[in-house]
Formats: sequence, structure tokens, C-alpha cells
Amino acid sequence: MSLGIRRRGRELALKIIYSLKDQNISMGDVLGDFWANFRFAEDQLGEALDEADAPVHPEVRRFAEELATGVFSNLGEIDRVIEEFSTNWALDRMARVDKALLRLATFELICRPDVPSSVVINEAIEVGKRYGTKETPAFVNGILDKISRTRRPSKA
Repeated sequence: MSLGIRRRGRELALKIIYSLKDQNISMGDVLGDFWANFRFAEDQLGEALDEADAPVHPEVRRFAEELATGVFSNLGEIDRVIEEFSTNWALDRMARVDKALLRLATFELICRPDVPSSVVINEAIEVGKRYGTKETPAFVNGILDKISRTRRPSKA
């Protein structure tokens, strides 16, 4: 799977995770609503356009759903790990985009040993530059670096 597919998948997964407000809803319903209500122009992935009707590449969609479902299924553990390593920052005080991005990357760090830590962290920083504030990259980098060193010390 190429980096472009994975990056686009992570960006869409971020948007799906961002939309999670209630774990009492089924992930199938969340995904159904997401794909039914968002349209993306292929050259402007991430920019929702009402008139765009270009389908998302099947590999991108599969990867996004895999990531979002993984976060949804492991949310309690993921949040505990983030809270353990986010000194002076409670989850409810974090910007919603930052929290979604941390959840996505933490899932990859603790549940996807096939993806090197450096790739997970770099991708989170790059996606954070696009969707977060100017503080997002440094904020997520600091927390994810601590998680990576503790949870996956052999994978740098």
C-alpha cells in the first residue's frame, strides 16, 4: 500500500474518529453516515464538497475504516494510555482534533506493530499540520514520543 493511500486513509480515519461522540452507536452506523454524507473531490481529499461525487479509492476507504474501527474498539485502552502520557492535559481539555489525532496514532502505536513508530509519529505530525493548530504538531509529537519509547522501545 503506497504512502499516498495510507496518508489519505489516515486523514479520513481522523475525520471519522473526530465524529465519534458516543460509543453507544454502532461503528457500522458511524461509517454509513460518514460515507453517505461526505463527498470528496479526488484532487482535494479532505475538502468536503457538496457537488463532488468522486468515489474514494477502495484501498483508502478500507484502510480508513480499519483504523477508525480499531480506535473505536480499543477506545478505553487508548484513552488510558494517552492520559498516562499527557502530563497536565486531561482528555476533556484537549482540542478535539488533537484528541482524535492522538487516538488514531496511539492505536497504531499499541495495536499495529507492523507500522514503525517513526512512521506513526511522522504521519501524525504531518496530518496535524493540515488539520490542527500551529501547536498541534509539537503537542502530539511530545505525547506520541513518550508512548512510543515506553510501549515500543525496540521500534524507533
